[in-house]
This record gives sequence, structure tokens and C-alpha cells, in this order.
Amino acid sequence: MIYVTRPTMPDINEFIGYTKKIWQNRWLTNHGEFVNLLEKKLKHYLAVADLLCVTNGTIALQIALKLYDFKPGSEIITTPFSFIATTNAILNEKLRPVFADIDGGTFNLDPRQVEKKIAPNTKAILATHVYGNPSDVVGLQRIANKYHLKVIYDAAHAFGVQYKSQSILNFGDVSTLSFHATKVFNTIEGGALVVRNAALSKKIKLLRDFGIVSEEKNILAGLNGKMNEFQAIMGLCNLDSIDQIIKERKSIYEHYVEGLANSKVKFQSITASRYNYSYMPVCFVNKHKRDKVCNALLRHGIMARKYFYPLITDFNYVKYFVRRNELKNAVLAADTVLCLPLYPDLNLGTVDRIIRIVKNNI
Repeated sequence: MIYVTRPTMPDINEFIGYTKKIWQNRWLTNHGEFVNLLEKKLKHYLAVADLLCVTNGTIALQIALKLYDFKPGSEIITTPFSFIATTNAILNEKLRPVFADIDGGTFNLDPRQVEKKIAPNTKAILATHVYGNPSDVVGLQRIANKYHLKVIYDAAHAFGVQYKSQSILNFGDVSTLSFHATKVFNTIEGGALVVRNAALSKKIKLLRDFGIVSEEKNILAGLNGKMNEFQAIMGLCNLDSIDQIIKERKSIYEHYVEGLANSKVKFQSITASRYNYSYMPVCFVNKHKRDKVCNALLRHGIMARKYFYPLITDFNYVKYFVRRNELKNAVLAADTVLCLPLYPDLNLGTVDRIIRIVKNNI
């Protein structure tokens, strides 16, 4: 079976070397040596002011929302075209998601549609950089400034991405990352928050550690969001080869684009000045064609993914927040996008076979 993705695994001897040090230290969690080292190295590599590691990307989103003490029921404008964790974080914080439509080319939130959704109780915009493609950060920030809103970016897919030659993580008030095993950079499970404000950094440190100040003092209702040392050493090992990983992903991505250039498919409009090639989304003319290709690939032992399908707003516990006819571009994307296999050691012969199957079924 050819899967849509495979985790990047570091050199096992390097990983074992770090593991032996953990055994010697007997420090497994609670902001250990290797978590601190990973944070330092990631700040340097990503060129950000401050980065704090947490258990996973979902916890990162929840902490980002907790930072601002929004009252229960406050409205957060967000995208229906993302992984469900984006909306779950809003609901788990007892906030109300308000869904705006996306741009049909970039698949990211359309600032014009966001502005239409602003109401007296709107407190923030939570936008996803879909497939690592930068959101319209200028347009969204203009709206946020106009209406005094916070901007939170779900950058789960956007590790290492730059917009106009600066880290995409430096836009908005806070960005969250996922280091899940399927991501370009992984720590098995894991995540991080990126901020440029010392007060926010201090609060994140409290929120990820139960709100504890000292053994005898706790000042807020935090979470257990601490990254452990084993996650951190996986990250340290993978960081050594991240540039090569992205280079290999780029080669495969471009091979797909070249091979499918004259067929009846479209590609995402990429706005990044430096991209990470985290996914290979292909847009078909309709749902029937997309599903036909997906099934044909599966018959040949190749797993593609309808990602994101269904829309977040199609789930029973979410759908009453919005009328589907208000999300025409998002509905179309959910019905027509298929992510093809993409990972560094996917050989080009297999890519050519995938391309042939796609062409033969559209």
C-alpha cells in the first residue's frame, strides 16, 4: 500500500544516543534539557521572537484562545475548510465559531467574507494556513485593526513557510504549530505557540503547566500541555535534516505539477515566498471525478485523501452554526480536492504511476 504520507524518521543511532542521555538524566518531562534545547533551536531556525513547545497542536490552539480570557459565548470567526481541531478548540473553550467562506484559489479565509461576519460579540479571527499556504495576512490584519480583533493563526501545516521573505509565524498575535507524525517536521506528537510579546510568553508557560507558579501558588486554570523529552529528541534529530526533507518534497511536488499540467485538474494558488510542500492537493472539475480518481487509486493500492472532507460545518455538532449556502467556495473545495501521496522517500516511478492513474480516470 502506498499511503498519502509517511512519518519522517531520523537516524536511529542518533535517536538512541539522545535516549541514553535521557536514561542517565532520569528527567522525562517538566521542561527538561532537550525541550529547552529544541525551543532554542526552533526559534533560530524559524526566525521568531519566542516559541514554546506543547503536547500537540490542538492544545496549542486551546492555549492560544485561553490567552485572551474571552468570555463564554464570544464569537471567533474561522474557516470551515480545515481539520476539525481548529473548531474543536473554539468549542472546548466555550466560545462560538462563526464560519466565513474561503478564497477559491488559495483555500484560505477570504477577508471580504470575514468582514461580513463581524458582529458586536466578535473577538478574534482564527485562520488556517491551509496546506501550508499563507493566509491573506495583510487583508486579515487590516480587518482586525479596524474592528479591534485578535488574530490567531493555525499554522499546523506551515512549518518553515515564509511570506515576502519573513516567517509566516510572525504575523498575527499568535501562531500555533503542530508537530504531529504526519507533518513536515515532527516530534511524534507535539506542537508549539509562537508570540512576539513577553507577557504572552509568560502566560503560555503558566497555561501549559496547570497555571502553577510554585509549589504553593496556582494563579489560573491551566492545562497539562508540556512536551516530554522523548518528543523533543525526535524533534532535535529531525531538525538536522529538515532542509533536505523540504528539498525532496519540493522535487516530488514539482514532478506532480509537471505531469498533470495538461490535464483537467487545477492546483492551489501558492502565495508563499518559501513553501514547505506539505501536501499535494489537486482540484477536480466535480465531486464525481474526484471520487472516481480516489477509488481508482485505491484499487491500485494507493491511498489518496479527501482532505478536508466533509467540511467542518457538515458535522452534526457544528452544522447549526451556519447555512451551507453561505460557504460556496468551501463546499466546492471539500467536494473536489484530493491530496495525492507526498513524502520524501516516495520514488518518482511511483509518482509517474499515480499521474497515469489520475489522467486515465478524468
